[in-house]
Amino acid sequence: MARITMKFGGTSVGSPEAIAQVADIVKHTVDERHEVLVVCSAMSGVTNLLTEGALTAAAGNPTRYQAIATHLREKHSNAIRQLLPSDVERISIRDEVDSLIDEFETLCYGIYVLREASHRVMDKVTSLGERMAMPIISAALRHNGVSSTTISASYLIVTDDQFQNAGVLFDDTERRIRRELVPVLAQRIVPVVTGFLGATRDGVITTLGRGGSDYSAAILGAYVDSDEVWIWTDVDGVMTTDPRVAPDAQVLPVLSYGEVAEMAYFGAKVLHPKTVQPLVDRNIPIRVKNTFNPSFDGTLLTHEEHVTPSTVKAVTAIRDVSMITVAGRGMVGVPGIAARTFAAVAKQNANVLMISQSSSEQSICFIVPEEKSASVVESVQDELAHEYGRQDIQRTWADDDVEIVTVVGAGMRATPGVAARVFGALKEASVNVLAIAHGASDYSLSIVVRAADTERAVQSIHRLVVLNGISPNVHAPEPIKNAVS
Repeated sequence: MARITMKFGGTSVGSPEAIAQVADIVKHTVDERHEVLVVCSAMSGVTNLLTEGALTAAAGNPTRYQAIATHLREKHSNAIRQLLPSDVERISIRDEVDSLIDEFETLCYGIYVLREASHRVMDKVTSLGERMAMPIISAALRHNGVSSTTISASYLIVTDDQFQNAGVLFDDTERRIRRELVPVLAQRIVPVVTGFLGATRDGVITTLGRGGSDYSAAILGAYVDSDEVWIWTDVDGVMTTDPRVAPDAQVLPVLSYGEVAEMAYFGAKVLHPKTVQPLVDRNIPIRVKNTFNPSFDGTLLTHEEHVTPSTVKAVTAIRDVSMITVAGRGMVGVPGIAARTFAAVAKQNANVLMISQSSSEQSICFIVPEEKSASVVESVQDELAHEYGRQDIQRTWADDDVEIVTVVGAGMRATPGVAARVFGALKEASVNVLAIAHGASDYSLSIVVRAADTERAVQSIHRLVVLNGISPNVHAPEPIKNAVS
């Protein structure tokens, strides 16, 4: 017997048919005498609609949120009607969901009157999607013969009051999870818990930001001492690259936590680094699986590193970025220029994605999100105004026509020839390199190229480097026996 935490994303609960599939997966796992904790997202598209309703209300539109409320009632009522044949339970669940949609309309009306949607109110609004999905999923499990109950994460995950990107108060959270969830699992009842949200010590609802539902699953899975955490999506696992760019992309059977963190940071649609940390600390494996192909093993994420013949396992790209360059002949040997430059960047709350500096110290270039480029350039110019006056610095400018291509794999720093193979693939594709970063990380090499060259770069690296090095002998260990057929 094992304890498994299963997180189902928006597409996995996006329709009545998908929720029925979730119920089948959970039932099969429970029938094999495993304890299961379910963490759910909102139905696909719902969080975006909730956000749109609040923002249009703040902009003075009183009709859009009303139309969205009507759509949400129809969407969830349709799921309830198809999944629950019992009149009594169907009515009870529909009333519960309707009351949450009523709350959405009330919140939006207040936003409309005030013409303001604060972060605190937006957390309340956007948390409603998970809260609507939770009772439907739990009821579908009960209809499928699985004993199940619901517990909102607002009673389990305790956070600070940094609304929309709340920080978790781990000691308080662990105490609550062990007190409220572990006894339920021990009784072989499947708790369905909302992802994405928590609450302050005073009970004010918060949300956990990017990757919030996966993060919730990691926290909950860690503190109930899961044997594994399974992240269910609509793909077979983590891919060697974006299959929309390279149709020959393959599922990676095994990745280390470090490799996943690099892939997520550099644009791949995998788990956010923050998400896996509670599990990394406890050495709990994560498995990424496909709700609609549950018999496939998926990708196992673990602390162990498996080095492939080419070392490079995946290639990713970050788009919508800008390269900022600070240049001047007078920069040479002047202490503090870099520190003051990045202090100016920090004032704009801009995330620096990579840094490259010439060995002559006559220029520094770094990558920031494109939306921040204009404000960052202005901030750097203001900070270094004295150096401009002395002509130590001649120019600071932004180049928005760039993207980052990153190759990822364990052991890159210690393996000779990796960069040569990557740059050989770029030469084959006639792609010019604008900047390079290969620093302290043992897992990645990042290259800045023109936006028009990104797809060719990714395709060539994937074909000539990644696929050439895939070992036919590396397989993920099978999931916990008999958990999914």
